[in-house]
Amino acid sequence: MFSKYRILPLCLAAAFLLSAAPSSARDADTVFFESVAGGWKGPGEIVAGKYKGTKFVCNLIGDHNATKQKGISLDGTCRVGVFNQKMSAVITRKGKSYTGRFLDGAAGAGLDIVSGKISGDRAIMGINRKTLNGAMIARLHDEETMNVTISVKVGEQMVPVIGMTLKRDARKIKTGSLR
Repeated sequence: MFSKYRILPLCLAAAFLLSAAPSSARDADTVFFESVAGGWKGPGEIVAGKYKGTKFVCNLIGDHNATKQKGISLDGTCRVGVFNQKMSAVITRKGKSYTGRFLDGAAGAGLDIVSGKISGDRAIMGINRKTLNGAMIARLHDEETMNVTISVKVGEQMVPVIGMTLKRDARKIKTGSLR
């Protein structure tokens, strides 16, 4: 099992795959990703398992222009108490699904993205690390709020383990006016 300082980066990075979009056709996936591009910050909590009750805060930025392929990159940090953990993710569109990695992928200390689907205001990404299988669900509550739940498969059931609510980071939104 992972320590709480190690499981947070693995699970939370999934939440921020949704920070940007493939730049081709204006399909439903592109529209969703464009609506969540930019800076997000907010609190979260581990809601099940050994580290239940652990609270954290994340500050993340997604940029679809940083990748040469159709997809996104993510950079930022999540903080648990006085400890900061760097977050990074790369995701690429592959046909009608998605592949990618969090941190250095499942071959290292991270996770692999093995599937993905967008439906309306909701995105679901399949995640994997060795025998751990799960999903990250991100839903836009409104233009300024995104709810994220990360669940893992236990037996035949999906059990939520991390929940968070992110708000737009107004300091990182690009506007045409001077401040």
